[in-house]
Amino acid sequence: MSALETAAAPAPDTAEEAAPVAAAKTRKRRGFLLWFAIVWMGLVLLGALLSLVAPGVFPHEYGKAFGEAKQSPFSAWPEFLGTDGLGRSHLTRLAFGARVSMIVALVSVVVGVLVGGLLGLVAAYFRGVAELVIDLFSDALLAFPPLILLLALSSVYEPSQTSITAGLAVLTIPGFTRLTKASAIAQSNREYVTVAKAMGAGPGRIIFKELLPNTFPAVMSYSVIVMAVLIVAEGSLSFLGLSIPPPMPSWGGMINSAKDDLSLYPSQVFVPCGVLFLTVFSLNVIGDRLRAKFDVRDTKL
Repeated sequence: MSALETAAAPAPDTAEEAAPVAAAKTRKRRGFLLWFAIVWMGLVLLGALLSLVAPGVFPHEYGKAFGEAKQSPFSAWPEFLGTDGLGRSHLTRLAFGARVSMIVALVSVVVGVLVGGLLGLVAAYFRGVAELVIDLFSDALLAFPPLILLLALSSVYEPSQTSITAGLAVLTIPGFTRLTKASAIAQSNREYVTVAKAMGAGPGRIIFKELLPNTFPAVMSYSVIVMAVLIVAEGSLSFLGLSIPPPMPSWGGMINSAKDDLSLYPSQVFVPCGVLFLTVFSLNVIGDRLRAKFDVRDTKL
C-alpha cells in the first residue's frame, strides 16, 4: 500500500470508538432534559398547591393592583416576574393559573383513566357484544368534533372550571379505552392469565388482579402526555374566553388580556407563554421517558 493510500485510509476503530461517545452524549442530554422537566414540574405543582392551601404566602393577591402597571420582569423583588396591565402580580396570578391548569388536567385524566380504563378492560376480557358496544361508543366520541362539544357546553352552561373539566374529561375517555383495551388484549394471552383461568378465577379477579396491574404502566405513561394536551386545550379555551371567568387567573386568559400590548410590552405576553410552554414541554419530556421505559408499543396499537 502506498503512502498516499495509507494516509487516506480511515482508522479501523474510529467508528467503533465514536459510537459510544455519541451515545453517552445523547444520554447526558436526555438526562439533563429529564431533570429539568422534573424540577420545573415540581415548581409548578408547588405554586399550584400553595395557591390552594396557603394563598397568604404570596406577597400580593391575584386580583388586586399593588403598584405600577406593566412592570418588566426582574425589575423589582419579590415580584420578579413583573405586573400585568392593571398592576397585579404576575407571580401570584401564574401560581393561581397553575392551580386551574393542574386541577383541570388531573381531574380530566383521572376520569378518563377510571372510565376509559374500565371500559377497555371489559372489552378486552369479554370481547363479543361487549367489545362491539364499547367500540361504537368510543368511535362515536372520537368522531364528534372536540371543539364543537366544548363550545356547546360553554353555551349551555356558564363557563367555569367545572364545565370545562367535564367536557375535557369526556374527550379523554375514548383514548384511554382504546389504549387499555389494546394493552389488556396483549396481556390476556400470557401464562399468568391462563393459569388464573385454570384455577377457577372469575372475571372480576382476572380483570382487576391480573390485567389491571399489567396495563397500568402503559396507561400512566400515556396519561402524562394527555395532561400536556389538556393544559393546552384549557389555555386555548381561556384565551377565547370560554373557560375560567375573571378575576380568577388562567394562563390562556393572561395571554388574551395582554395580546394588545405585544408590540409595546412583549413581556406581558411572553411571561405566561413561557410558563405554559415550559410546562407542556416538561410533561412531554417526562411522558416520553415513561413511554420509552414501559415501551407502550408492546400494546400493538
